[in-house]
Amino acid sequence: MSAAQLARNKATLERLHDALNSGDEARISTTIDEVFQPDVRIGTPLPVEASGAQALKEVWTTLLRAYPDLHVAVQDLFGEDDRLVSRNTVTGTHRGEYLDLAPTGRCVTYDEMIIVRFADGRIAETWAVVDLLTQLKQLGAIGGTPSAASDAAADGA
Repeated sequence: MSAAQLARNKATLERLHDALNSGDEARISTTIDEVFQPDVRIGTPLPVEASGAQALKEVWTTLLRAYPDLHVAVQDLFGEDDRLVSRNTVTGTHRGEYLDLAPTGRCVTYDEMIIVRFADGRIAETWAVVDLLTQLKQLGAIGGTPSAASDAAADGA
């Protein structure tokens, strides 16, 4: 892959992150349609029946209802050939139902790593590892205690 194509792929992923961080469901949906192939292969289990780009739209709708201020910060982005790897930190405030959990008002911060493969200028495959355990601990849904930052946010501090 040429350096120019790698730069275009990075710009496409940056455009996606910009849309995701906008909190605008319509913009996110449109951007998903533009940057993903409709039948994108998603190599990560998702809690939806849909597949392809439609599954991503449903996941983001669910996430934004739970975390209206959701933000994905890219910590590292690098690539080779037709793949990019993004290491991200995700933050948000739990304001809506999520995984059968009533809103807690707690802030969460967790990490994820995503590998994407491009074909014909669009994302054709994804694989992700999301630190759901940390997220659920911060929400108080499983053992352990929420972080002090989560408690302070829930208390309105």
